[in-house]
Amino acid sequence: MAREYKTQMEAARKGIVTPEIEKVAAKERMTVEELMPLVACGKVAIPANVNHKCLEPEGVGSMLRTKINVNLGVSRDCKDYDVEMQKVMSAIDLGAEAIMDLSSHGNTQPFRQKLTRECPAMIGTVPVYDSVIHYQRDLDTLTAKDFIDVVRLHAQDGVDFVTLHCGITRKT
Repeated sequence: MAREYKTQMEAARKGIVTPEIEKVAAKERMTVEELMPLVACGKVAIPANVNHKCLEPEGVGSMLRTKINVNLGVSRDCKDYDVEMQKVMSAIDLGAEAIMDLSSHGNTQPFRQKLTRECPAMIGTVPVYDSVIHYQRDLDTLTAKDFIDVVRLHAQDGVDFVTLHCGITRKT
C-alpha cells in the first residue's frame, strides 16, 4: 500500500498520525494532538527519510528538547570507515540524536550508506562538500544541476537532512 504523504509535515497537515509522529510525541512527553499542529505549521520538523531503515525519529524545533548533533566523517586524516563508525556508535551510546557526516575525502557514498543502514540517529550531510568530491572538479565549475543531483543522491542514500551553504564567494 502506497503512503498518502511524502513528508511528516504533509502527513500532519492531512491529519495522518505517522509512527514517527507517535514516537516523537512519546519522547517529548507530548500528546500526538499537541505535536501534530506544530509539525503541520513547520514549527517542528521530523527529519525521517524513508530510505533510512533503522531510524529512531526525533523532532527538532519549537517546544522540544535540545538535540545533540555530532560532526564526523572520512577525511584525508581518517580514511577508515570502521573507525568512523566506532565514533558514530560511541556518540549514539553517549546520547547523540543526530550525526552530521562531513566526509570530505575519497568515495563518500559507502560510508553514508553504512550510516543509514546501521545508525539510528538522524543523518545529515553537507552536499556542497560532496559535490566537489563526486565530480572531482573545482566548486566554481559545478552547475546547479550538478549540485541538485548530489542532493538527490544523498536523499536516495537515506540522509534525513542537509546543510546548505549559501554564502559562497563571487567566484563560485
